[in-house]
Amino acid sequence: MKNRRKIGLRFLSLTAFLFFIPLVSFAQPVLKVSVADFPDFSRLAVASAAPLAFNLEKTAEGLQFKLESKTSFRFQGGAVRSRLIKSLGWAKTKIGYILFIETVNGDFRFEKQVLRNPNQVLIDFYPTGGEAALKLPAPERKPAAREEKKEEKTAAQAAPPVPAPEHHASPGMKTVVIDPGHGGLEVGAKGKFGTLEKDVTLAISLKLKALIEQNLAFRVVLTRDNDVDVSLDNRAALANNNKADLFISVHANGSFSKSAHGSETFFLSLNPPDEETRRLAYMENNPAQIEKPIVEDNPDDIQMILWDMAQSAYIKQSSRLAEFIQNELNADLGTVNRGLKQAPFKVLTGVACPAVLVEAAFISNPDEEEKLKSEDFQNRVAAAIFRGLADFLKTNS
Repeated sequence: MKNRRKIGLRFLSLTAFLFFIPLVSFAQPVLKVSVADFPDFSRLAVASAAPLAFNLEKTAEGLQFKLESKTSFRFQGGAVRSRLIKSLGWAKTKIGYILFIETVNGDFRFEKQVLRNPNQVLIDFYPTGGEAALKLPAPERKPAAREEKKEEKTAAQAAPPVPAPEHHASPGMKTVVIDPGHGGLEVGAKGKFGTLEKDVTLAISLKLKALIEQNLAFRVVLTRDNDVDVSLDNRAALANNNKADLFISVHANGSFSKSAHGSETFFLSLNPPDEETRRLAYMENNPAQIEKPIVEDNPDDIQMILWDMAQSAYIKQSSRLAEFIQNELNADLGTVNRGLKQAPFKVLTGVACPAVLVEAAFISNPDEEEKLKSEDFQNRVAAAIFRGLADFLKTNS
């Protein structure tokens, strides 16, 4: 009897322990970020359960909140509606995380406060030249017609209009988001001679950005402009926060067959047409597991790509954009035409605009790896994507 009781107690203890493990493993700390406007400044608040070790770095685009932590945080932040703060980005680094705070322009100063109980970091953004310098709108309200005219006259007398900086979207200006695939710890596919997909995609994306800005009245936003991790969800969120009109994700293909070669352009689909496309989608969606075999469908992945996603409204336009880009890649690069395809890429999910993913060439093919390393070939890829984009705009203007 005593032995049975001991066995029973041990079983209960083990059951409780096993039940407790998932609760601990999934209790991921949350970093809550909120933005609020005040009459003279905008405030960004970062709240956490524990004190944070961080430093701030001002950039041309805004401010970087660099968090040093071995803890795995989950970012929680709503849509940004602020006169000074444009958008937020979240990326994992080797030593922690970076919160990218993009401002309306670089003409600002900031002050920080660190609070305890609860733990908060408050960062207040001030326009250095007053409201006129950042063209800040007045707090939202609907004045009477006479009062509105009076306010316009007073503002005109107070200060002359200041031209908006080139990188800031003016009314009616369209926005294209370019997404250099992978980055940071996620290197993507790797070539025989050590070329990394993340480096190639960034080089092509920067060249494409320059072409668009030089030739089109477009505002161009990159999901990353250096070697940092950016989650697939945050790439789509960045596009939506910036009210993107077009989204282009740039990649270099990889295959277990070193003879695989050519260029192809994708738009979103729930049902990949063949096993090769399914494998490619799996590798792009799970870069950390690129060397592992494909497992059965994950219920979370299936839930993620249900047709209540934002991209479903833009499939026809995405298909046309992909077709124009693929035609230009075929005409210029001299690579094999692998055609226009559909695949369930996570990075395209949830993007609320026409969105495509370009696989420029196979980095796993030694001959095409050499091409991808070449600045001339990178320029030609960027030029082909640009011409495809321009052709699409002509037919959709």
